[in-house]
Amino acid sequence: MDKIRNPFSPGAGAPPPELAGRDNVLEQAEVLFGRILRKRPEKSMIMTGLRGVGKTVLLNEMERRASQAGYRTVVIEASEQKPLAAMLIPPLRSLLYELDRMAGAGNKVRRALAALKSFVGAVKVSVGDIELGLDIEPEKGTADSGDLEVDLSSLFVVVGEAAEERQCAVAIFIDEIQYFSSAELNALIMAMHKMQQRQLPLVLVGAGLPILPGLAGNAKSYAERLFSFPDIGPLEEEDAVKALQDPVNAEGVEFDRDALGEIYRLTKGYPYFLQEWGYQAWNQAEASPITLQLVHETRLEVGRRLDENFFRVRFDRLTDGEKKFLRAMAEIGQGPYRTTDIADVLGVESTTAISSVRSKLITKGMIYSPAHGLLNFTVPLFDEFMRRAIPDMSAL
Repeated sequence: MDKIRNPFSPGAGAPPPELAGRDNVLEQAEVLFGRILRKRPEKSMIMTGLRGVGKTVLLNEMERRASQAGYRTVVIEASEQKPLAAMLIPPLRSLLYELDRMAGAGNKVRRALAALKSFVGAVKVSVGDIELGLDIEPEKGTADSGDLEVDLSSLFVVVGEAAEERQCAVAIFIDEIQYFSSAELNALIMAMHKMQQRQLPLVLVGAGLPILPGLAGNAKSYAERLFSFPDIGPLEEEDAVKALQDPVNAEGVEFDRDALGEIYRLTKGYPYFLQEWGYQAWNQAEASPITLQLVHETRLEVGRRLDENFFRVRFDRLTDGEKKFLRAMAEIGQGPYRTTDIADVLGVESTTAISSVRSKLITKGMIYSPAHGLLNFTVPLFDEFMRRAIPDMSAL
């Protein structure tokens, strides 16, 4: 079959040809956007889920729909190396310039630019040589205290007021929110609290790992009243079949039903793995239909590609001690895993002895705690990969 016509696109954030099984969360986002435009209160949202479930794809789709609804959007990806303020300043600058060019009387956009200039001067981070490009003085007393919690709230208020004056709304989209420090998360939650209190047209849509609700709750106890936390999980079998069958049907090709069932069994419905399987099955097939036998013949190639392109990049960031910890989890079988069981496999007398490695792996986003005393992988099927990568645990 023609590889150029292959409809599948495995990759980080690459949009799938069929966004199946996500109607509910997309509808939730559209309700949020619509209500805020009509000055009706609604919770902002932060999607949570494991790696490879399509959170970034959903975030991008929601940004597209917000833009269609008339929102001005800001899109950033949190990083361990770059602070929140440094990531927000350039896109907020661009957004305010866009609002300044719009028709309409009033000076709230200019005030927001002055506040942004104050914010730039107050934050103790390297943001490069940012020139606001206007002969405007910073607004003293607004967003210039040097306290991020206070200043970010003040900045969001003036940005929200500027959008309100221009009769539009702002949506900030943030991926990988779990990488923010506790102080940054505190500041972000407080800023959104101000938006809700004042009913200003600025919303936040985020995405990150399953630890986020706990992190947000620890940061501010009222976080659950400000945000909804939809859980993005693997697809049900019916939706997984649709995600595979509909794109190839559009090209005059089909999967045999038993081939689809086997792919679902192997992938457990995780969207990234479905895309990889669809991509490889198409490329290996000589003609339609794509059969169960072809799926069996393709399994080694798919496994090799997933190991190299999905699992290995995370594995290579680990120290030997961290690899040993994760291999001990995999030795137990499927998660979630009790920390006492992990300690037993590692041959240590108490969980205290492994708490340091545990904390580092959580910080790296490799594991999370779904409940007290339990751990699990943030990457689906990583236990299987660990057993392949390190067949003999005693080698560590």
